Amino acid sequence: MSETVAMSNFYRAHDFNIEGDTIINAKNYHHHDGRSRNAVKGEHVEWSECCSRTDSTFLTELQEHIAAGAMHDSAERCDAPKCHPETRVAVQDELVGWIENEEDPKKIIWVSGPAGGGKTAIMGSTAETCQKKGLLACGFFFSSFTGSTNRRFKRCLVATLAYQLVQDDGLRDVGERILSCVERNPAIFEKKLEVQLDQLLLQPLRGIRRDAQSPKVILIDGLDECQAEQYGDIARSPQDAARANEADQTEILHALLKAANDPSFPFRIIIASRPEPTIRTFFTDIAHHTTRKIFLDDKYGPDADMLLFLNSKFTSIQLQYQLSASWPSDNVKQTLVENASGQFIYVAVAMRFIEGSSAPPQELLDQVMALRRQDVSANPFAPLDALYTHILNSSPKPLLAARWLSLIFLTTYLKEPGSDKELSARFVQLFLESSPGEASHVFRSLNSLVFIPPTDDHTLPYSLFHKSLMDFLRDPSRCGSLYVDDDPYALYCTRYLQIWKDKGPAMPLSALEKGDFLHQLLEMPLSIRLMEQNFEITRTASIDYTTSSTSGMSFAKFIRIAIGIKDVALHADSATWTDFTLVSRVLERFALGTIVALKRDPDQFLPHHDAAFPPPNATPEHFPLGSQRAARIAEVAAFCENVEGIGSR
Repeated sequence: MSETVAMSNFYRAHDFNIEGDTIINAKNYHHHDGRSRNAVKGEHVEWSECCSRTDSTFLTELQEHIAAGAMHDSAERCDAPKCHPETRVAVQDELVGWIENEEDPKKIIWVSGPAGGGKTAIMGSTAETCQKKGLLACGFFFSSFTGSTNRRFKRCLVATLAYQLVQDDGLRDVGERILSCVERNPAIFEKKLEVQLDQLLLQPLRGIRRDAQSPKVILIDGLDECQAEQYGDIARSPQDAARANEADQTEILHALLKAANDPSFPFRIIIASRPEPTIRTFFTDIAHHTTRKIFLDDKYGPDADMLLFLNSKFTSIQLQYQLSASWPSDNVKQTLVENASGQFIYVAVAMRFIEGSSAPPQELLDQVMALRRQDVSANPFAPLDALYTHILNSSPKPLLAARWLSLIFLTTYLKEPGSDKELSARFVQLFLESSPGEASHVFRSLNSLVFIPPTDDHTLPYSLFHKSLMDFLRDPSRCGSLYVDDDPYALYCTRYLQIWKDKGPAMPLSALEKGDFLHQLLEMPLSIRLMEQNFEITRTASIDYTTSSTSGMSFAKFIRIAIGIKDVALHADSATWTDFTLVSRVLERFALGTIVALKRDPDQFLPHHDAAFPPPNATPEHFPLGSQRAARIAEVAAFCENVEGIGSR
């Protein structure tokens, strides 16, 4: 006779909430943090204690997909530009007033203006103001030149916004719904942006109760710096054009517009970018009914703000150098403001230069004032370009400085492979230097353009104060003789191979630091195809040297091990005669020695059908397997002479 069991209304129920103090009669219960425990019948449990905890597993899963450096208060942005006190007040007041005015039907503001107009500083200061007032829901600061690599792409945008909502104590219900979404669909982060935004933001926000204290705004800065995700292998499919940055920028805009038009979406959105054609067209033609526009022009009094900034900076210099309170004259300050032509970046760079230690401040000020007044009618950046040119030319090696800056900031070669982390300035210095101390010599006068970590700091990377420097260096019409017309990869390859040839960097290092350096060097990217092009090494067969298999060693890996070793032993079951030919040419090109062995039996490395001619000194007795094949065996044997105990090297 089967036992009758009384079924509770909660039999096998899950995903429900019980509020308040509760007496639990259960054999066991599960905490939201993934733990389970036995419960004593009638045990008093503070239900909020075990159920209000966010599940650490799913929070960790969400955290793995965010760009932490893109949040306005991240450590990565500790030196990001902010508005100087009492400057840019008008535009900040307008933004905060719009956020607080819920009667305004337009849910998006687009803040635009030319490079150097102070957009990021305004957004950073607005974020801080909104956070203090409880208005900030979340934000994302794109950056294509400084900071983590994941700040350059859309892939982390929605997850980063969602993570910040989870962390908001006033939005606990929303946070729980977001984590439940991650639990149900761990692959959500691989979905297209619109799907991510719908499931991680829109759906969790539907039906929530809001009050006057609820956050009200999302900030997105630097949208024009968002770079396109490349799906598939463009290198292997050259017929497939790379995706343009504008494609992902437009996708972000469409997703945000959809959110803004959703009646249940409670936030206003501020988007800041340069007025690039695609972005301008979107806000003008598609989102004009939803968008209010702010263009940073004379309406917001940039000249008065710049004068306040200059007064503050010059006062600090007066105190530091015991200069007169009347230094410099009002005419000098006004000239600097006029030269800026509305670009805040001009006065910021000028003051960093004058504050430098390469000469007394009056001498540095005289250098800035001596720059010929530029006509801005043809080039609005002419005064800034003249300042950049002057500062770069103050380097003992201006063109080399420009080459190094292009390699560091315009390519990904000096980024840590498979990571968002920038390589340290110490490593980059050791990589680039042809002689000890060269980096300090080349960058000696560039502290106003580039953050250069102290010499005893081996962790911090180089970083730009403003991306407009790279805009300048990429445009030959602006940078003139400082334009780098050769491929930065050529410099990268030259230094990479030279370091292996020299068995280390130019700077003498301890055995431990040298080992760490070479270990990092092994992880750096090396495209054999590009190396061959740069050093005129001809491929003799269609073989992919850039990938390795379980049965052999890739050519790329071989080069990393081989360069700098006089005699090279290659141990790869898949090696072919082409490996002999190509590798020997590389070694010969750099006068590094020869291949002494591939395997005990060189015959195993030779193709079974080969039409190449035998070497001139070949004799008939060398050809028992046929003239062509035997000639190859004889030539391989010449490489392998005097080899004893071939083993792993």
